[in-house]
Amino acid sequence: MNGLKIPFTGLKKQYNTLRTEILDATDEVLRSGQLMQGNYTAEFENWLAKRNHSKYAVTCHSGSQALEIIAEFYRAQTTVVPPTVVVPSMTYVATANAFIRAGWKVWIADTDKYGLLDKRKIPQDLSIQATVLVGLYGHAVNADRFWATDLIIEDAAQHWLSNNSTRIGNATAISFDPMKNLNAYGNGGAVVTDDMDLLEFAREWTNNGKPAHTTIGTNSRMSETESAQMMIKTRYIDAWQARRRVIAQYWMQRLKGSSVRTLIDAGNFETHCYHKFVIDVDNRDILARNLAVKGIETRVHYKEPLHELPAYADTPGLIS
Repeated sequence: MNGLKIPFTGLKKQYNTLRTEILDATDEVLRSGQLMQGNYTAEFENWLAKRNHSKYAVTCHSGSQALEIIAEFYRAQTTVVPPTVVVPSMTYVATANAFIRAGWKVWIADTDKYGLLDKRKIPQDLSIQATVLVGLYGHAVNADRFWATDLIIEDAAQHWLSNNSTRIGNATAISFDPMKNLNAYGNGGAVVTDDMDLLEFAREWTNNGKPAHTTIGTNSRMSETESAQMMIKTRYIDAWQARRRVIAQYWMQRLKGSSVRTLIDAGNFETHCYHKFVIDVDNRDILARNLAVKGIETRVHYKEPLHELPAYADTPGLIS
């Protein structure tokens, strides 16, 4: 990071700005002795549910485990063995991994120009038990683009703050990875739903099946310190989002008419949450090297789609 004028993340700057508040909240929790499942956890879950216009939210260790909770719960609800779930080719591997680990057959479909699941690339005669909609880079997902399946699931790790945070489908997985708009100092995630049965399953799953032990779960909880720190950040998230919006609009205007295609444009700007400002450009690696010389850090996001990764070489799908 030495010599960088514009680093890829602003995590250091964000912490230095909030340092006093973060340390005060952390100290309060540690002095209380209530380190897990206390008032801050309940407060943060209530805030999440309200912000997402949903009834329930359950925090867990990561966005990946939020997906696993959802995948395991709904796999047990279907009589098809194995059930089939459609996922987009442009997504983080956790989207597919969660369902494969839970016993689903994953079917990979191609994406549109924004990297979102393309309905036209899914055969209408394919027997589907679930569809996972991924809001890549912060692009809001429109469920109206898809015909009815038994189950619509949102992998909203990158876009849950978009489109007025209104959830679609049966269940939503959220991530608080350090790179996200609302970020934890480490891993963190949540399941958001209106389904009380899923709520109860998630609470047991994240606590090794306690209290009833009707679920084979694991230890997957966010601590009180993490929840207290997140509540500090909820005070600022709207201002941060507004700033992201201004920056995105600035670069849209600067690059308009150039050979660079921006994945935030007039077609999705109003409903985007500005998680990443991604561009499509020829000679990508040359551009990245030239920017690096000037101290500007860039990254490739993602380098390969799912169907080109060795782990999914035998996974069925339709990729043009």
